[in-house]
Amino acid sequence: MLRTILGRLPGVLLCVAITIVALALQEIEVHFTGQLYLEALVLAILIGVAIRAVWRPGDVWEPGIQFSAKVLLEIAIVLLGASLSAGAVLELGPLLLAGIAVIVVIALFTSYAIGRAFGLPQRMAILVACGNSICGNSAIAAVAPVIGADGEEIASSIAFTAVLGVVVVLTLPLLVPILHLSVTQYGVLAGLTVYAVPQVLAATLPIGALANQIGTVVKLVRVLMLGPVVFGLSLFAGRLRRTATPANSAVKSRLTLGELVPWFIVGFLLAALARSIGLIPPGAVKPIVVVAGLLTTVSMAALGLGVDIRAVARAGVRVTAAVTVSLIVLIVISLALIHLAGIQ
Repeated sequence: MLRTILGRLPGVLLCVAITIVALALQEIEVHFTGQLYLEALVLAILIGVAIRAVWRPGDVWEPGIQFSAKVLLEIAIVLLGASLSAGAVLELGPLLLAGIAVIVVIALFTSYAIGRAFGLPQRMAILVACGNSICGNSAIAAVAPVIGADGEEIASSIAFTAVLGVVVVLTLPLLVPILHLSVTQYGVLAGLTVYAVPQVLAATLPIGALANQIGTVVKLVRVLMLGPVVFGLSLFAGRLRRTATPANSAVKSRLTLGELVPWFIVGFLLAALARSIGLIPPGAVKPIVVVAGLLTTVSMAALGLGVDIRAVARAGVRVTAAVTVSLIVLIVISLALIHLAGIQ
């Protein structure tokens, strides 16, 4: 046990160091621009990729990097469940709740079809679809281990989704005067289309506090869809996991319970249940979410360290096109829901 811990320590510390630098850059960004455009999570990936471009970590670093990319990420996913409250979700009303679920399902299938049409590999098309339809980076990070995605596929999906997410934050408020949206309508639109919760805050605060509150709750409902989606993928993605690497190419006649239902998804749902029934006090939610965010950022640093930038560059045009078209479709169907639901 001690030997295992010591063997992982150099790689984990390297990922933690990258995370510290990413957090510092995020603070500098907010200080000078007044907005959060690139989260520390994205910056950690970019720093990791930059390091990997000039230096390939050897055997001393690899165990800790792999541990950070997988185990720490799974722990973070479990902790994120504590941010979901059933009370806040139910206040939206049954029609809008059902509409959000329908939008996510339509967006998932549409985005996947668009990704495949642009020639993306199957696993990357799934990552892009989940990131676009549910919650950006967090969805990609949660789905990746279930479908056996590798570091390059994860980092490519996150990198291009994150860049487009910044563009959405900057341009979405322009739709208010163009489409004559009310504050409530815009809040729902932002919650349905913006990728990350911090980006929802950045996109809605210029419009007003009501837009911010509505957008945040709608966004959390989208996040709530992450559990069922990942659970569903865990049931049907066995072939993708088995073909993820040559070492795993042998076909199994039967999947284990752990492969059917990943432990971190069960943990995610249990944490959400504990939050909803009051076992997790409100005062503990923020620290838990902060820890989850830090662990996710450490994991993204690890993923960045495993990425060959040349392979990412080769996929760049196709991924960008797929994500862009998918986002446009998401905005269109979200506006349709707003009007069909009679939101004023």
